[in-house]
Amino acid sequence: MIQWYPGHMAKATKEIEKNLKLVDIVLELVDARIPLSSRNPELKKMLKKKPSLILLTKSTLADPKDNQRWLNILKSENENVLLVDAITNYNVNNIEKEARRILADKIKKDEAKGIKRNTIRMMIVGIPNVGKSTLINSLVKRKAQEAYNMPGVTKEVKWIRINENLDLLDTPGVLWPKFDDQEVAKKLALTRAIKDSIYQEQELSVYLLEFLKEYYPDLLKERYDVSLELCNYEILKEIALKRGFFKADDIDYDKAAVAVLADFRNMRIGRITLDK
Repeated sequence: MIQWYPGHMAKATKEIEKNLKLVDIVLELVDARIPLSSRNPELKKMLKKKPSLILLTKSTLADPKDNQRWLNILKSENENVLLVDAITNYNVNNIEKEARRILADKIKKDEAKGIKRNTIRMMIVGIPNVGKSTLINSLVKRKAQEAYNMPGVTKEVKWIRINENLDLLDTPGVLWPKFDDQEVAKKLALTRAIKDSIYQEQELSVYLLEFLKEYYPDLLKERYDVSLELCNYEILKEIALKRGFFKADDIDYDKAAVAVLADFRNMRIGRITLDK
């Protein structure tokens, strides 16, 4: 069991719950590569009675077939869901439109009571490094937030004016206190939702190589030109030999492992979804 719950996350979780009453709808960001593993169960439970829209972020990094499969799964569970990618701006302009569709009945009821307001108030939530800051910058079409490819950058709750019709409450990335499932923890580490230091690079890369053998053997073979009959450490050895990774006179397995992880994270292996 892995425990990963810095103090600022416990505080942020309470802030999210406290501020829910201030917003009309919640945007729950989920990494399209791990749409199940990147859903915080505590947030999911907290949002049950609030209108929400799941945004499958980083969708252009994920397997297109799995993108559609997860869309269908989530919709079958009566979730509102949209595929987005803030780097390419894919579907970003449709977020406000989809939010207004979800809130249409509420807006209509408010107008019947004489309550008229054009501005929608949204809250953005999700685990660390799921792309909240990048999405906000894409929405406002300027740099409103610093975006880093590492967990735990945003530390405070704050309002951001997107446009005259849309206000957004940004929140820090929050995880749940304990990861009972090691598979989930490794997937979170691979996508950098938790720090690399939780696992050794070799352990994480071997897990990834085994996954690629099972689900993406052609991509694995194409990227590294290795036999799939080899064990995962032998594949690391082959990668090290081909790339000249040595430490003194020995093969540098650590450097090979880091290279494999970087290849996955930068889509050099291909578009991969880890949740199957």
